[in-house]
Amino acid sequence: MDQTRRGLLKCMTWAGTGVLWTISGGVPRSAPLGGSAEAAAPKGELSFIQISDSHIGFKNAPNMDTPGTLREAIDLVNRQKADAGLMIHTGDVSHLSKPAQFDTAEQIIRGAGLDVHYVPGEHDVLMDEGQPFFERFIRGGPRGWYSFDQRGVHFIGLNNVQDLKPGGFGNLGQEQLEWLEKDLAGRSASQPIVIFAHVPLWTVSQEWGWGTDDGAQALSYVKRFGSVTVLNGHIHQIMQKVEGNCAFHTARSTAFPQPAPGTAASPGPVKDVPAGRLRAMLGITKVTRIEGQSQLAVVDTPLGA
Repeated sequence: MDQTRRGLLKCMTWAGTGVLWTISGGVPRSAPLGGSAEAAAPKGELSFIQISDSHIGFKNAPNMDTPGTLREAIDLVNRQKADAGLMIHTGDVSHLSKPAQFDTAEQIIRGAGLDVHYVPGEHDVLMDEGQPFFERFIRGGPRGWYSFDQRGVHFIGLNNVQDLKPGGFGNLGQEQLEWLEKDLAGRSASQPIVIFAHVPLWTVSQEWGWGTDDGAQALSYVKRFGSVTVLNGHIHQIMQKVEGNCAFHTARSTAFPQPAPGTAASPGPVKDVPAGRLRAMLGITKVTRIEGQSQLAVVDTPLGA
């Protein structure tokens, strides 16, 4: 591990409750939900919701009812969304890529009443190289990557689960990287960029395969932009870091938590969740573009809030 990576790991911030995350001048600041920082936040120009890792079809400890917790998440979205303009789902909609699981998830998520943009998780591409997922959930991106603009923000959805590398590392591939470089070419450096994918684009844990093999190359294309927010799922817990112009944020699952790296022998569902604690470890994310601020504010809210 090089000095740069060691430095980045020291910048990681773990959070177990709702947090308002803002960045001013490249310095991250956070405050618990319900505190004065949240109350004082100015009206945003654009807000959107992130949910992740619904795993519909999973029926095991600690959650025998993943449709139930997804419904709770959507209920929370409806209480939190206010003027949100869209919602993104950062993958693992299903657990085994079965049509009935996709049906259930789609029906529940539709209850948010928001325009939803998806990217695949590795559990969504188990059948026919992911085509059933792409045909149902990815508009205009038959291979799982695409971009769009909304209210001055450029959104980029990436597919880094199609060709997982040994150890579980995500991978984008040369074709997608070339597309990304072209997609960003010619855009003003002042335009806010939001990238969302399933597996983190930065290395959270080498040992557990929590990272993307060619993520650094993808991130090199956004170095000239003043505001870049990178949103991921996959690890089922909140981790945040700031590297230059990039703010990275991983989301909770709506299904089950996973352990922090180094606290268990391997990744996987945390089965021994104390009674009544599961919903405090699941949740949703709201992201807001704040007028006059270069970076986006990220607020996480657990289902048990």
